Amino acid sequence: MQAIRKSQKLANVCYDIRGPVLEHAKKMEEEGHRIIKLNIGNPAPFGFYAPDEINADMIANLQNASGYVDSKGLFAARKAIMHYTQEKNIPGVGLEDIYIGNGVSELIVMAMQALLDNGDEVLVPAPDYPLWTAAVSLSGGRAVHYVCDENRGWFPDIEDIKAKITPQTRAIVVINPNNPTGAIYPKELLEQILEVARTHQLIVYADEIYDKVLYDEAKHVSIASLASDVLCITMNGLSKNYRACGYRAGWMSVSGDKHHAKDYIEGLNMLASMRLCANVPGQYAIQTALGGYQSINDLVAPGGRLARQRDLAYQMLTDMPGVSCVKPMGALYMFPRLDPEVYPIINDQQFILELLQQEKVLLVQGTGFNWIAPDHFRVVFLPNTDDLTEALGRLGHFLENYRLRHGTN
Repeated sequence: MQAIRKSQKLANVCYDIRGPVLEHAKKMEEEGHRIIKLNIGNPAPFGFYAPDEINADMIANLQNASGYVDSKGLFAARKAIMHYTQEKNIPGVGLEDIYIGNGVSELIVMAMQALLDNGDEVLVPAPDYPLWTAAVSLSGGRAVHYVCDENRGWFPDIEDIKAKITPQTRAIVVINPNNPTGAIYPKELLEQILEVARTHQLIVYADEIYDKVLYDEAKHVSIASLASDVLCITMNGLSKNYRACGYRAGWMSVSGDKHHAKDYIEGLNMLASMRLCANVPGQYAIQTALGGYQSINDLVAPGGRLARQRDLAYQMLTDMPGVSCVKPMGALYMFPRLDPEVYPIINDQQFILELLQQEKVLLVQGTGFNWIAPDHFRVVFLPNTDDLTEALGRLGHFLENYRLRHGTN
């Protein structure tokens, strides 16, 4: 029998957050090992649950959720999202400019498939949330990674962005607050990115799924609020701000120069119709979530659970020899650096696998986020302080043994 092979379209598609190291972790769990997982931003397993009022409203509407709805989403949900875009000062977003999807993930793929022809390029940050790079590749495009500068708080390097624009460049992706670094971009930097997009007629894709997960009184500015003449596609949803990942309720809004984007918008409408509609029960949670009590504010405030866990993880990591880290101002992650003089790592996936095997702690290597060198990894600080202390203590033990083995202690 001839082997059945996967599509060649998947040749450059990679998603290491749920990649081969996770598969190894699953096998270890089947053998009876307890693995502390710091690899994925999934709040529920760590005791962060969706607010009760969201659950109650969704349950109350289940009897109305058994049929298809409008391909763009429920009217009441889109109306609530429209009001939210107004609160974020994003101009000119009407009901028909809003698409609800099965999480932002589906909408990212949809947005790329509607835009890209073979060989088209999209500027994507390095490090990035790897679904963006994967979606570009799956759609026939090429992800060109612009550097975010760790020495400047992980802010995008404007000159590097400009240097990587070619006649094939169609768009630029901005992840703010950033995953995996936790950086939040100031207004002045966003305006510089918009000027580049304006000059080269690029679409701006703004991934703002963590726009309420902010620490130390940081303020988030939606890039789409700063320009009415640049086409902006802004992504958001319930997964992180409302700890409702499993409800798969995300959305995107189209703003800015829609006049010259009529054909592209027609493509979005076609793809939205082809999948019939997004998960309907989850859509019934949106209006209540956006209009209700914002419990995320309690979690990120000084003394709140997320703020305490962030501070603990940062302190423990930066106390380890040869480990440095930019303190995250948003999101649920940090992206520490391992000094190559102390940790001469050649293959960071193998490094993470050895950590898993020896210490039963699961992380994701930096190259899994399309970082350029094997000297970083991402830490999720969702576990409670006891589990987080244990996990990072095990990491510290592993790093100590690594230094001893390589004579860099």
